[in-house]
Amino acid sequence: MHATLDLDDEVRERPPQRPAPRLRQKPPQTERVEIRVQPELDFSSSPYDRARPQTALVPVAPLAHRRSACYIDFCFLALTCAGFVGLFLFASRSAGGELTLGKSDAIAYVAIAYLFYALYLSLFVILAGSTPGMQLRGLSIVRLDGSLPDTRQLLWRVFGYLLSGATLMIGFFWALWDEDHFTWHDRISQTYITAAMPLADADSYSVPSGRQTFAHK
Repeated sequence: MHATLDLDDEVRERPPQRPAPRLRQKPPQTERVEIRVQPELDFSSSPYDRARPQTALVPVAPLAHRRSACYIDFCFLALTCAGFVGLFLFASRSAGGELTLGKSDAIAYVAIAYLFYALYLSLFVILAGSTPGMQLRGLSIVRLDGSLPDTRQLLWRVFGYLLSGATLMIGFFWALWDEDHFTWHDRISQTYITAAMPLADADSYSVPSGRQTFAHK
């Protein structure tokens, strides 16, 4: 009987054991993966993101001067075409033919005029570095650093001239609303027309004593 009472007293004296607290499980974390189909390109550090003069010593020629040079070149080109047409008329009349003005003939005349336009610009821009109109107005073609362009840039400029002429002179009119008054051929060739003297050395930015009219080869 004593043993039974002792066991009962021990059971009563023991404090009730509290259940161990359950650890809260963290919800599973979902990993977010971003897939960019189109990569981001940063052009802020590109030196050719916007073609514009790199020195104030050789500014862009005013539109009025460039326009007058275009008028002079147009007059030279028109006289050349008129002389060719005169010779063609004389040859056709001597052979007993007549000059017709049909649809196919008009297309041929336009193509011939465009050919003269291409030859005129190619010869003077590539070989002399400027057209007769530019030379009479004291204008010259320079690259963005103010120095004279090389043959490769002049070839690109002639391509820009041809592109502007093929689009009804839209490339020339582009200078009216362009920020730097550049045309398509200016943008394409990374060159522009100036009334100032080209720089002899792009690194020194020194104005040469004599004006040079021929491009560096």
